[in-house]
Amino acid sequence: MAGTVLINTIICLSLVMCVSVDNYKLGQLIIEGKTKQVWDLPAVPGHVLVLSKDRITAGDGVKAHDLEGKAVISNQTNAKVFEILNSVGLKTAYVKSAGEKSFIARKCEMVPIEWVTRRLATGSFLKRHPGVPEGFKFNPPLQETFYKVNIHLDIKDDFVLQDDANHDPQWSEEQIVSAQFKVNELTIGQDEVDIMRRTTVLVFEVLEKAWATRDCALIDMKIEFGVDSKGEILVADVIDSDSWRLWPSGDKRLMKDKQVYRNLSTVTKEDLDTVKRNFKWVADQLDHLTPRTNSLAVVLMGSPSDEDYCKKIAKHCKELGVPCQLRVTSAHKGTEETLKIAAEYEGSTEKVVFIAVAGRSNGLGPVLSGNTCFPVINCPPVKPENVTQDVWSSLNVPSGLGCTTVVYPESAALAAAQVHALHDHIIWSRLRVKQLNNFISLKVADKMIRNMQL
Repeated sequence: MAGTVLINTIICLSLVMCVSVDNYKLGQLIIEGKTKQVWDLPAVPGHVLVLSKDRITAGDGVKAHDLEGKAVISNQTNAKVFEILNSVGLKTAYVKSAGEKSFIARKCEMVPIEWVTRRLATGSFLKRHPGVPEGFKFNPPLQETFYKVNIHLDIKDDFVLQDDANHDPQWSEEQIVSAQFKVNELTIGQDEVDIMRRTTVLVFEVLEKAWATRDCALIDMKIEFGVDSKGEILVADVIDSDSWRLWPSGDKRLMKDKQVYRNLSTVTKEDLDTVKRNFKWVADQLDHLTPRTNSLAVVLMGSPSDEDYCKKIAKHCKELGVPCQLRVTSAHKGTEETLKIAAEYEGSTEKVVFIAVAGRSNGLGPVLSGNTCFPVINCPPVKPENVTQDVWSSLNVPSGLGCTTVVYPESAALAAAQVHALHDHIIWSRLRVKQLNNFISLKVADKMIRNMQL
């Protein structure tokens, strides 16, 4: 009955013409859920407008209340979260904020699976796994999947768990693969499940690292994926305070998420005001999760003839979110100036990694390493005619020196980024996204080769 009402509502509302929101002329209402509407945008092909509602629900809509101002807060929260994810290179459907209550996203067909990641055992997990104490920590994070019954109504009956009390039933990886969902002409098989599973955990870890900078523990969260017209899998839908458990200082009693609302046996106006204040607190905290970086890679070249080589290092640094400066100095010909440059950075507030680019007899890296406490990475610009001598001069350093040696510009940038990832969660996230993209590229290439052999 609920599904019929929803479908009828969509049909009726889709007949409304020339509806405008935030200066965008809307097309058809594609779908309406408990807390949002998704509208087609005829003037922006391949995109939709997602409009939040002043509505809070729990238990798949069993508990529901109007909550004035929630739409604005939800939209702010969602925008800030997706801006973080986009900034570190994750592929998402989110494009930009459209107004106080809406945002623009790439048009997707949704995969009817909810992906849940847990760091600590709590909530429904404890009910499904009696004997596990609350707070049990999952390393790596635990990943679970739930079938979104209301999203995909034409699935074969033998795959559906007919138990209304379970709402969105938990599904295994085998069930997802066996269902063979076809989403925007992409069949969801093992490769696609592997990609979504790895991406789900990474989304959690990126936001977990970010929240840790505000002394807040991200306990668990849920996300969904969509497939665009190009067949690309994207993190989609909405991520707001309905999507996670968040405990300041790791203390459950201080929770700021929707669980506060779920726990209410009766709901008063004062209770709703408390929930709204919590949601606003979360949105405000998100402004502080991407502070200005104080990480810096300083590439010192022994000769201006190495400039092009050093620019390659700087390019890779930039891709990883590491600011980079180029300097010219020779430890042999200008030792005093080299030490002066090192002292200049020692006296700054930046967290610096030096990258020494010098061939032949490399004195630059060892001299820096012997006179600074900053990490030093040797990256000699090797040439075929003297590669062994160049590398050896960077490796065979005197005792008491800790400089390391790599022989490719990308390797130098990666090594510097890994040092900075110890204190900079954005750089850490970019490194993890790079690893994810490598994994996805191999998956896609392997699938193409397998299909060619059929």
